[in-house]
Amino acid sequence: MKTKYNKNKGSGKAWSTYTTNIKSVILFAFIIAVIQAPLQAQEQDTFSKPSWWFGVATGANFNFYQGSTQQLNADLTVPKAFGDGSGVGLFLAPSIEYYRPGSLWGMMLQFGLDSRKGEFDETLSVCNCPMDLSTNLSYLTIEPSIRFAPFRNDFYLYAGPRFAFNMDKAFTYQLHPNPAFPEQVMLPEETGDFSEVKNTLISMQIGAGYDIPLSSQNNKTQFVLSPFVAFHPYFGQSPRSTETWNITTIRAGAILKFGVGKNTTVEEEDVKVADPKVNFTVNAPENIPSERTVVETFPVINYVFFDLGSTEIPNRYVLLKKEDVKNFKEENVQLFTPANLSGRSERQMVVYYNILNILGDRMVKNPNTNIKLVGSSEKGVDDAKTMAESVKRYLTEVFAMAGSRITTEGRNKPKIPSEQPGATEELELLRQGDRRVSIESNSPALLIEFHSGPDAPLKPVKIVNVQEAPVESYVTFNNEGGADAFTSWTLEIEDDKGKKQSFGPYTQDVVTIPGKTIMGTRPEGVYNVKMTGITKEGLTVVKETSTKMVLWTPSKNEEAMRFSVPYNFNDSKSITMYNTYLTEVVTPKIPTGGKVIIHGHTDVIGDAAYNQKLSVARANDVQAIIKEALAKTGRTDVTFEVHGFGEDPNLSQFNNKQPEERFYNRTVIIDIIPRK
Repeated sequence: MKTKYNKNKGSGKAWSTYTTNIKSVILFAFIIAVIQAPLQAQEQDTFSKPSWWFGVATGANFNFYQGSTQQLNADLTVPKAFGDGSGVGLFLAPSIEYYRPGSLWGMMLQFGLDSRKGEFDETLSVCNCPMDLSTNLSYLTIEPSIRFAPFRNDFYLYAGPRFAFNMDKAFTYQLHPNPAFPEQVMLPEETGDFSEVKNTLISMQIGAGYDIPLSSQNNKTQFVLSPFVAFHPYFGQSPRSTETWNITTIRAGAILKFGVGKNTTVEEEDVKVADPKVNFTVNAPENIPSERTVVETFPVINYVFFDLGSTEIPNRYVLLKKEDVKNFKEENVQLFTPANLSGRSERQMVVYYNILNILGDRMVKNPNTNIKLVGSSEKGVDDAKTMAESVKRYLTEVFAMAGSRITTEGRNKPKIPSEQPGATEELELLRQGDRRVSIESNSPALLIEFHSGPDAPLKPVKIVNVQEAPVESYVTFNNEGGADAFTSWTLEIEDDKGKKQSFGPYTQDVVTIPGKTIMGTRPEGVYNVKMTGITKEGLTVVKETSTKMVLWTPSKNEEAMRFSVPYNFNDSKSITMYNTYLTEVVTPKIPTGGKVIIHGHTDVIGDAAYNQKLSVARANDVQAIIKEALAKTGRTDVTFEVHGFGEDPNLSQFNNKQPEERFYNRTVIIDIIPRK
């Protein structure tokens, strides 16, 4: 009699069943796509992506057995326990999903047939006889899951519990003859049901999938094919209340689903009916005829940033030769310009990149002052102190000051680090900002007004410059109610020659764009503005208007003052010492009947929508401090204008390439304009 030793006798059949199912799904999807193609050509309307999806999921459960089982039921205990095993079982279930287009979160529900069938590895009995054991173990399963789309696109993750109710617990057991005695007679297979099988299992799953559209969004009924893979860990998957048998499963398959979209074709006259709470207007000032000479009080961040992997002062800082010191004066700092600076950051960054020369000049003029240089490095205390010693060496060698006036220290992290515990995104940018040398002092001659101590920033520098275009000359697009009604909205601006420009997407109510960004060098023109918003239900709302724009041009001179308040990373409350600065220094300089324009900014680290809200919160924080200071003196003659520009590259004060530029972009700028 032929002896059988193939321990995977059932897996080939199961795999064949699985591949047949997958081929059927693909064939069905192809047929649907072919049917939809002519419909797409005939359909004129456009529809939103559905929020509700219905379909069927099919796939294969790759089951892996561990533990042991020997007493199959009350009537059969095999000579030796079975251990590991594996098999492939069918998964087939109706599927329901709910998620709004572009949203992060949603829900899934599947319920149907869930097979955990498989074979144990062949085992030898005490008589050296091979033993086989297979099972058709299967369940009726209910699997609710939370759906998470981390990138707000077609890729998603899901996780949730699995409730399984036993349907089949049959087994087949076969004892083979000893191979050494081929003349032995093969015993018949023994079949039966496992005893002490749990009727209900509660376990869990975690998986990932990707939605592949099979039909155009021009179709009201839309089809999607979603390949997926899921992992079902062993805990909660012990089929029996006796012995130690448990199952770990990897499931792979696809969901064919369909949903019904809503008609998003909105005629102009229907806009108010579709969303009556949205009011879209454009304010394009004709001209603000003034060239402002701005006296800017520029804060000096008392940090010197070092490149990753280097303990030398970066060459973007202005490093003088010893013979040049006699010609350097803080009030002429703009004459000392780094060769590699250009663009909108140039004016202010010239001041910052001269920080060591400003510090040296102040210490030479005030010989009783002392400083402490505190290095911070991700490589440890020694590396940090080496960075601090580089700064000390420059000050002592170039400015010829006594080394006893400068102490150094090394730390693993700065006192207020940018990288917070648990942070996972944009770590390289955050760590660049934490690799620095801080300048600390107890000498009031070096420090900002009304403050002393090691945490006080250096005294700001005054800069006189001509501003290109004031903020109030920018074009304002007011989409009142848009933040609540839309997930996002965009602008399309077309001039009278047919040239189109796109801006957005935006999530706030009000957007401000410099006229020069839209118009270039054109002195004036009529522009058609189309706002397109996507509602939370996936509908498209379009509103159009036209407006005349006039490019800002200077005519008469007007003097204004500018102050800046830096903020810590991801913080909307000003650094405490700047409260006093705003109250005691800035507010008294506001002239009677003056106007205060406040605009908040952020760096590019983090989500753009979040940064926009953060910049508004920072601007409102400064406004509240100044208003409170004015109220204490009984003044009500000042008008305010507040903007939050977020990380908008068209409106940010600096670039974001270097850590010092990102630090300066975490700021609120206060422009004080005299009464006209």
